[in-house]
Amino acid sequence: MSEFIDLEQAINAPGLRLVLISTTPSPWGEAVKGFFFVKRIPYVAVRHPMGKDQSLLRKWTAQESAPVAVYNDERPRSTWPEQLYLAERLKPQPALIPAALEDRVRMCGWCNELAGENGLGWARRTLIFHRTLATAKADDKGLAPMRSMAEKYLYSTAAAQAAAARVTEIVRGLSDLIVQQKRAGSRFLIGNQLSALDIMWATFAALIKPLPEELCPLPPGLRAGFTNEDPAIDAAVSPLLLEHRDFIYRQYLELPLVLERG
Repeated sequence: MSEFIDLEQAINAPGLRLVLISTTPSPWGEAVKGFFFVKRIPYVAVRHPMGKDQSLLRKWTAQESAPVAVYNDERPRSTWPEQLYLAERLKPQPALIPAALEDRVRMCGWCNELAGENGLGWARRTLIFHRTLATAKADDKGLAPMRSMAEKYLYSTAAAQAAAARVTEIVRGLSDLIVQQKRAGSRFLIGNQLSALDIMWATFAALIKPLPEELCPLPPGLRAGFTNEDPAIDAAVSPLLLEHRDFIYRQYLELPLVLERG
């Protein structure tokens, strides 16, 4: 799998198709890629029409975001729990959802803190909008795409003021969690084996500190946008969390944007 196909080709194709942003290591997209990659479930990557007409995507998936997973003629799945449960159904082993109830509840809760509305990804995206839009001129037409996306994700000055505290709270909690797990002798964030949470943290860490340039080449502006500048957030991130990200990528995941690079 080394290239993307367009929506027109994908709609009537059989099997598993993932609508992904092809030029940016979106944490949501990289996470769902990781679910299927770990399980060795083949899929066709479908290029999201970023900045172009969204009507075909909307007709096919009833929304305009990525990632979306579509398996055969089943309904499109555009949220991380649906995508994870699809991966579990298509290939139950290795399981990415813990069997124990308490571990399962904790894992799903933490995944939502990363990928859900008002989670780490949502809040960091709000801060990225704010860094540009807070000082931008109202008539700057070049920022129209960002303004449109910011409106879609409910950006406001008040939301940005709350976002940094939310990110700090989440990474501090994960830092405490990984210390607890290390003390218990585990290399993973939940229980004693790889789970969806490990994959999600590895991919969402890009919004705090992206992987090095040699592992994930990014345009300078995009790398700067993804890199956190808030000292309170940096202080809350245990070095163990970034070491864990590196471990998960090294042992289990393909690098971000591997499809685009071929």
